[in-house]
Amino acid sequence: MSVLQRLSRNGAVHVLFAFLAMGGWAIFANRDHTMPAPLYAGFVQGTISACLTLFLKSVIDWLSSRFSGSTRFWAPPLIACLGSASILVAIHTASGTPEIAKTIALPLFVSTTYAAIYNYSISARRGFDK
Repeated sequence: MSVLQRLSRNGAVHVLFAFLAMGGWAIFANRDHTMPAPLYAGFVQGTISACLTLFLKSVIDWLSSRFSGSTRFWAPPLIACLGSASILVAIHTASGTPEIAKTIALPLFVSTTYAAIYNYSISARRGFDK
């Protein structure tokens, strides 16, 4: 197994990548504001993204097992999206992030896309009627 394959299977690498990528995005999204606001936004978003990355798979697994039929395909990612959006808005509001909508747009899109794809992959294996 190559080094890249080992890294891609390591949960800590995923969490660190989420922190750096989405924290970096938040710094960029808030770049027009005076320092240290962009850095705070980056730290806050990086931390939230790391935590969401750590728990999102487990949440989708749990939610997917709670629904049946076609609801299983759309409800878990929708619930995950709404929950993530609520957490992101609340924490960024409390921490004083200047550009909340810009800051959370990309991380919310990425996490919702992941939730939808992962949920579909596990739900499709179970079928509609189970």
